[in-house]
Amino acid sequence: MLPAAKTHRLSLADVVPNCLDALAGRRGRMGLPPVEKAVVVVVDGLGHAQLEAHRGHARTLARRLEHDPAIGSGFPTTTVAALATLTTGEPAGRHGLVGYRVYDPTADRVVNQLSGWEGIDPARWQRMPTLFDRAASAGVRSVAITHPRYRDSAFTEAVLRGAEFSGAADAGERLAVLRGVLAAPGPALVYYYVPDLDMAGHARGVASSEWVSALEALDAELARVADALGSRHGLVLTADHGMVDVPAHAQRVASAALLEGVRHVAGEPRCLQLHLEPGVAPEAVAEAWSASEGTRAWVGTRQEALAAGWFGGEADPEVLPRIGEVLVAARGDHAYYTDPDDRARGMVGQHGSLTPAETAVPLLRFGAFA
Repeated sequence: MLPAAKTHRLSLADVVPNCLDALAGRRGRMGLPPVEKAVVVVVDGLGHAQLEAHRGHARTLARRLEHDPAIGSGFPTTTVAALATLTTGEPAGRHGLVGYRVYDPTADRVVNQLSGWEGIDPARWQRMPTLFDRAASAGVRSVAITHPRYRDSAFTEAVLRGAEFSGAADAGERLAVLRGVLAAPGPALVYYYVPDLDMAGHARGVASSEWVSALEALDAELARVADALGSRHGLVLTADHGMVDVPAHAQRVASAALLEGVRHVAGEPRCLQLHLEPGVAPEAVAEAWSASEGTRAWVGTRQEALAAGWFGGEADPEVLPRIGEVLVAARGDHAYYTDPDDRARGMVGQHGSLTPAETAVPLLRFGAFA
């Protein structure tokens, strides 16, 4: 049996809608009080379990851990899917960004959702209106504070459309932009993205001194941000996913037998999505993978995964063929590769699957929201 994808009462899909409720003077499911400015700090790669384990290095954040329970990232636990869920309020089966590498059925190819959008219209591929669009219709200004290198990316257009883009390369620039938004008159919704922790985790792992240093820097930045908030400014800090360190001995290279009948491999090493040749039975491929990897991975067909609530439970007809016909979601600290020379084997910290270390993310409240 596959594990259920719904892991917590609240998920990333609830965060921004509840902030919009607070800006409109309503109390939503999260019970946020009315505010004039709502700031959503998104720390890429900060899982709740990793923050709890390193709380001594993050005293500003740790003060909220006793008060603010974790929420669920959703599935798959990968940046493109999670950020699209955060900014649309919809699961992957609705917004269509169903993995890091996703099958494009119209062109019979696999595309990288962070950088490989050639020939794809972001406004059509990511199918849902963003919550920034919804904010604009309510007269609320939205500002996205993120790195300048993302300004013209198709992924930015897909998930941040409707928000003013404000490039900020580091903590000092991010805080300066935020101060300007907070000082401006009128209501505002602010998306404040911090990428540094995720980069340290991929390169060195969450057990590394580099990751701990990045956490300490984040905590210091957040302390300055919290000090900048006025009495009618609320802030929530969350993350797109957690992370698992994958040691070399847990790297699994798929055999030729397991790839028999497989036309394309999408997803990522912690959660492969297998697209099959015409006429190949998904049940047979899933059975072969289960026999080989059943103690190291959850293996199921597309229909079994949807029945377990993966991708939100149901997928819109346009999105359905983008999802693999067979899914291999790693348990423990394993990861899967189809090429022994895959450059991704150099990454220590990884994510994408359904372990608590990946699915549980913080939702910490500061300012008026505390």
